[in-house]
Amino acid sequence: MFTGIVTDMGEIRALEKAGDLTARIGTSYDTGSIDIGASIACDGVCLTVVALGDDWFDMQISAETLSKTNLGTWEPGRRVNLERALKVGDELGGHIVSGHVDGLAEVVSLTDEGDSTRVQLRAPDDLARFIAPKGSVALNGTSLTVNEVQGSVFGINFIPHTKDVTTWGSVAVGDKVNLEIDTMARYVARLAEYS
Repeated sequence: MFTGIVTDMGEIRALEKAGDLTARIGTSYDTGSIDIGASIACDGVCLTVVALGDDWFDMQISAETLSKTNLGTWEPGRRVNLERALKVGDELGGHIVSGHVDGLAEVVSLTDEGDSTRVQLRAPDDLARFIAPKGSVALNGTSLTVNEVQGSVFGINFIPHTKDVTTWGSVAVGDKVNLEIDTMARYVARLAEYS
C-alpha cells in the first residue's frame, strides 16, 4: 500500500527486454535500506525490486502491466515518480493507493492560474463514474484532489511545490498518465450494484 505522496523522482537508466521488461531506475533513496522483493510505486505502478546497486534498483515489468499502464513508453533519461511502500505508523498524507493502475487518462488541457497549473484529463468511459468532485485519484502515483468533473473530463490543480517535486512540472497535452481510482469509490459502486 502507498499514500500517493511522491518521495523521490527517479530516472530510467536502462531498459532490457528479455521475456519481461527490466527497468533500471536511478534513485536518491538509500538503497541499503531496500530489500530485494520490496515494493516501490513507479509512476503509480506497484513493482517489485529484483536487483540493487549503490544508487539504483531494477524492476521486472510483465506484459500485463505494460498493457494497462504507460510504462511501455518509458525511455532512458525519463524521470518517474517514486514512493516506497507504506509502513505501519507512517503518516497517511495522501489517500490509500494500491499501485494497481485502473487505466490511462489523457491530458486534454493545461492552464496557468497564478503560480498553479490547472490540468484537465479525460478518463476512460468505464472509469469516469468513479471520479467525483473533491474525491481522490492517483495520477502517475500522485494523490490528487479532483476539482470538477464533466462527463469523462475532470480537473486537477497543481501547486508549484507539486510541480517541483514530481514529474508534473513537465506534463504536456496528449500525455497518457496512469490512473488509479479511489478504492472506496470502487466498493461503493460495487455495493450499489447489489442493493
